[in-house]
Amino acid sequence: MSRLATTVLLALVAAPVFAGGIDAYTLDPVHTRVMFTVGHAGFSNAIGTVSGSTGTLHFEPDRWQDARLEVEVPMKRIDLGDARWNEATLAPRLLDAARHPTARFVSTHVDPVDATHAKVCGDLTLRGVTRPLCLDVTLNAIKRHPMPPFRRTAGFSATGALSRAEFGIDAWPSMIGDRVELRIEAEAVRSRGNGPDRPPVDETPADAPAPDHPDAGNTP
Repeated sequence: MSRLATTVLLALVAAPVFAGGIDAYTLDPVHTRVMFTVGHAGFSNAIGTVSGSTGTLHFEPDRWQDARLEVEVPMKRIDLGDARWNEATLAPRLLDAARHPTARFVSTHVDPVDATHAKVCGDLTLRGVTRPLCLDVTLNAIKRHPMPPFRRTAGFSATGALSRAEFGIDAWPSMIGDRVELRIEAEAVRSRGNGPDRPPVDETPADAPAPDHPDAGNTP
């Protein structure tokens, strides 16, 4: 194959990824968390969280339909507020985290609702099983972060639901409900190389956290 033909072929392959200047973002694992609720024997809804998710987002606020998202969720960081319940949840009869340490979501299409809302649908792989999942997503803000290095950051909230049995997690049906409600809070930081991010010094908010604040240095 000639050099020209190779160049054209590579350009065509790369076009869906980079066409139109869609910015790339990296999920901030410190400020991204998945919360879930599931029925507990009809008495209450157990609440758990998973922190430390990683992934990439391609997004422009006026082009929701072109957004693309890939996320990995570390299942071993699940927290139900009790060490014994955490261990039981990760065991082979439930999440089987030793063999399936991560859950993965890859978007397949996005349906815009309005300027700040969209339905993001994709494939969720959990416990080695892949099923479709749709999330109702709200764009909370997209702006420069007030902490150094002042990178452009997008913040989202999302909700959804799944059937655990559809993913092969069907143990203890009399104790654990089938429907799992999801709530996700996420922040994503624009990747370097997408344009200037650092504002003039006098644009730093007067109430920005001090250098020893927990947020200091947490934004990539």
